Amino acid sequence: MDYKSEYLHPQFEALSREELEKLQIERLQATVRHCMNSPFYKQRFEECGLKPEDIKSLDDIRKIPFTTKQDLRDTYPFGMASVPLTKCVRLHSSSGTTGNPTVILHTQKDLDEWANAVARCLWMVGLRPDDVFQNSSGYGMFTGGLGFQYGAERLGALTVPAAAGNSLRQIKFIKDFGTTAIHAVPSYVTRLYEVMREQGVDPRRDTKLKVLAIGAEPHSEEQRKRIEDMLGVKAYNSFGMSEMCGPGVGFECKEQNGLHFWEDYYIVEIVDPETLEPVPDGEIGELVLTTLNREAMPLLRYRTRDLTRVLGRTCPCGRNHIRLDRMKGRSDDMIVLRGVNIFPIQIEKILMQFEELANNYLITLTTDEDNDNMTVEVELDKFDDDYGRLQKLEKEIRRRLKDEILLTPFVRLVPKGSLPVSEGKAVRVVDKRTVYQ
Repeated sequence: MDYKSEYLHPQFEALSREELEKLQIERLQATVRHCMNSPFYKQRFEECGLKPEDIKSLDDIRKIPFTTKQDLRDTYPFGMASVPLTKCVRLHSSSGTTGNPTVILHTQKDLDEWANAVARCLWMVGLRPDDVFQNSSGYGMFTGGLGFQYGAERLGALTVPAAAGNSLRQIKFIKDFGTTAIHAVPSYVTRLYEVMREQGVDPRRDTKLKVLAIGAEPHSEEQRKRIEDMLGVKAYNSFGMSEMCGPGVGFECKEQNGLHFWEDYYIVEIVDPETLEPVPDGEIGELVLTTLNREAMPLLRYRTRDLTRVLGRTCPCGRNHIRLDRMKGRSDDMIVLRGVNIFPIQIEKILMQFEELANNYLITLTTDEDNDNMTVEVELDKFDDDYGRLQKLEKEIRRRLKDEILLTPFVRLVPKGSLPVSEGKAVRVVDKRTVYQ
């Protein structure tokens, strides 16, 4: 196989590890020098007695202090900019539901590079200019909309900016426009399939869908396989975050053996979230990213709070960009119940193993007589009034959950449509516990 035919940017995607690391140190040194135009980073370097010329190797990145989301909030709105505001052409921000939002600035070059990164991801999984790409993400401040829009356009595909929600319209567009690829959050894909079934639409027979880009919320391998089986497509995991531009940071190749993170754009570190020291390859830790080609607002050693691990640095696809596991959760949304650390993705992994269950579930945490408890409500795929069979199913679900999370939750099986449905990111955890000060 001629691997280079599978590359959109062979001059970067086909680099050897040695060539990648050489490019990274060149770009890191240039980025650090550029960061001295930022009042935040200039002060941060002065406070720790560090100078740009002290960064002589990739290992020297550990001399640089971490950047956190709180730093972005404290410097709101433009205190971390490394260029004059007159050079910036767009900003994106978080919702800012608690305190200041986080704001990310972009120059035109930043937007061009972002589009290139997303186009590279889509090309990697087989999309070409003759494809029709439908984007079901929200547009506006959420980066998933515009990020995939401009990436698909850069690739040359016909784009359908359908935006979020309105499942009937989404299905009509898929059928009428001959959509071959779609981007959506996993929970919405399952909702879309349910509406297809209600409308008598068979995605294998009645559509041309072949590729799904899924991301923006944690999902298990079991859920991915279920999505592929439902729609008859290949579903590729995507990773992005607004602080790193948005989508296009990491993406699976056709091997589906981990997310390739583009190391010509980012330096990847995995650290222990408590000690902040590097962890060995294969061990789960917190993802830390440094941007390497951003003009408006480069970020050095940004703590993403996402938990993952290194799977490898080579791949049968021919790329040598680091491969990371799907995100296992976040170091700041971990559930601590009776001293046990639990991530919602662990519970989803078990639920998706039961064909009797639908895709919607809700985890509720409560305090009952001074004891913290967990209740897992999950919808049944089909109506079943056999009480004995349902009791047996609940018991088996509790047993498998206990094996996975080391605690026995309450399990409630409810009819399909009983739990709240979101057109955006699904709300999976509701914490009603009493907090004692």
